[in-house]
Amino acid sequence: MKALVFTAPSVVELHDIDEPSVKSDEILVEVAAAGICGSELHGVRTPGFRTPPLVMGHEFAGTTIDGRRVAVNPILSCGTCDLCVRGRSQLCRHRALIGVHRPGGFAERVAVPASAVHVLPAGMSWTAAGLVEPIAYAVHTWNVAQVPEGARVGVIGCGTIGLLCMQLARGRGAATVAAADLSDRRAAVAARLGADVAGPALSGEFDVIFDAVGSPGTRAAALAHLAPGGTAVWLGLLSAESGFDGADLVRAEKRVLGSFGYTDAEFAAAVDLAAEWDLSWVNTFPLSDGARVFTDLMNGGTEPVKALLAP
Repeated sequence: MKALVFTAPSVVELHDIDEPSVKSDEILVEVAAAGICGSELHGVRTPGFRTPPLVMGHEFAGTTIDGRRVAVNPILSCGTCDLCVRGRSQLCRHRALIGVHRPGGFAERVAVPASAVHVLPAGMSWTAAGLVEPIAYAVHTWNVAQVPEGARVGVIGCGTIGLLCMQLARGRGAATVAAADLSDRRAAVAARLGADVAGPALSGEFDVIFDAVGSPGTRAAALAHLAPGGTAVWLGLLSAESGFDGADLVRAEKRVLGSFGYTDAEFAAAVDLAAEWDLSWVNTFPLSDGARVFTDLMNGGTEPVKALLAP
């Protein structure tokens, strides 16, 4: 079968690979849509825990051999450690990720644990199905922030996660929503999707700020534009450096929280949400174009905002 394979630093290639071996507790999914994530772009350009050769792709949906249309939760948790027992399965001490620790969805077919699949509502488009995973991330981030009613919300970074956080804030009653991105094109998408203000940087102060970039500069900006007592949630992973003013954090009782992944319940909630949102900014490409699209984005391209690959 065909698959997009991470073969070396900064290199992804379309290869013919063996069909998946399906274990007794697994099912085979015929992939219909698989999203390219910013973490994969960074992970290929600057390899870390992703080891080539690897079929990546942790945001995907498809059809099982018995005809069910499903989205796949790629976070595989043990279910028995202290964190899993406390309902924090996304932080499982023994977690593994489909597309990182085992082959993922950048292929025609993939074997996944039967417990990882979520059946999709009838009639849901493959575009919406392919966005379930990042929507789940946005849902979890909102829950982590514990956003107060009528909050002023800022979003830094208008890539996929930033735009989804922005739409969630708009739908859940934020008083105002502002978005920032250095790309005029992405800022314009945010404005079209409902941001009250969208431009290259945030202005003013906010009760909650979501940093979907994760650079020292964006983390510093998230703290600088927080109102006293406000909350910044960091979900971008561009850099390990922080770059913020710790004294300001103390004196103004600001909070900084990290957000990673989602629980299985939040993934299920995302399945219900996916069909309701404007996803007109998402583009789908055949898997045969995957290496070109991936490489363009990895090398700094800002369009499309979100690319799905369709084997």
